[in-house]
Amino acid sequence: MALAIEDRAALDFVLSLRRHWAGTVYPRLRADFDAAVPSPVPVNDPESLAPLVHGLATYPWFSWLERGSQKMLWRAVSDAVVRQGALPPGPDGPATVEVDPDLVLPDWYTDWDIHVQPGGVWSHDLAGRVYELGARLVMLGENDDYAFHRLFVETALPKRSYRRMVDLGCGFGKSAWPLKQAHPEAEVIGVDLALPCVELAARRASERKLAVRFRQADATATGLEEGSADLVTSTMFVHEVPVDVLPAIFTEASRLLAPGGVLRFLDFQRTGDGLRDLAMVEHGARNNEPFLPPMIAADLPAMAAAAGLVNARWVAFDERGGGRLSDLSWPTRAEWHFPWAVLEAEKPQ
Repeated sequence: MALAIEDRAALDFVLSLRRHWAGTVYPRLRADFDAAVPSPVPVNDPESLAPLVHGLATYPWFSWLERGSQKMLWRAVSDAVVRQGALPPGPDGPATVEVDPDLVLPDWYTDWDIHVQPGGVWSHDLAGRVYELGARLVMLGENDDYAFHRLFVETALPKRSYRRMVDLGCGFGKSAWPLKQAHPEAEVIGVDLALPCVELAARRASERKLAVRFRQADATATGLEEGSADLVTSTMFVHEVPVDVLPAIFTEASRLLAPGGVLRFLDFQRTGDGLRDLAMVEHGARNNEPFLPPMIAADLPAMAAAAGLVNARWVAFDERGGGRLSDLSWPTRAEWHFPWAVLEAEKPQ
């Protein structure tokens, strides 16, 4: 459905503001930081830099614009979706939805409006569509055709055949569709807690004529058969889970994987750049993502190993270039961008 002109204008304004924040304000903050700290600084504890960074003239602008533009984003997106109203009936199949009417959403999930999206992605019928439209602005308009997710599928997954792929925290489906497009022979199952998201995911998959199976379930207890998957994946998911819940997710992933199966989680990691890593830590507070700072400080490869997986390690991911990189180092970029990385592990044969 087309957006009204006033909604298109509001969204374009917010997108321009966020691009200014990332492409102009952050480089200026970097210049101020480098001028104040001409020699290398410790980076193992980025929060130790907070007093210095908070005193820089550019910092209040950087901090306020991140939080303020995010709130503007969701207001503009919510207004646009409400103005559009209900969608017309969607196509029949081939995607399916499995609803669990008895599923109890965990408190850690419902207590936070993640991303500052009012009510979160689970709380009302339009929430999935609000998230779908808002995600384009969060990614600065650079992932409108989901090239980011396609690059992940193309570069981070081993070149092999797959019988079943399980996508944890699939949201409105943007991570599951490329799996099915790249591997039409595989059964692809998307799992998410939010009913509005899995319902929208199935609709969008059917519009693309993709036979994806979506399931409302907890990633720690999917209800799927043991040893039934050749791949368990997630994108932009584990940083939205409390660190004390993450071991259960690795345990469930390990249970699902057949011998020789692979795990690939796309998320964030520290870069070793003190200013950028501090910005990521504080992004957790400014973006209502309280579980992000503990996640990037935790040892997820050790959690994967404890769950029975092997060869667990992080490698960097460059969404503008080659995708998965060979180690945990990123190309130099002046503008603000997320430090994407891929957590890789395998189930022993």
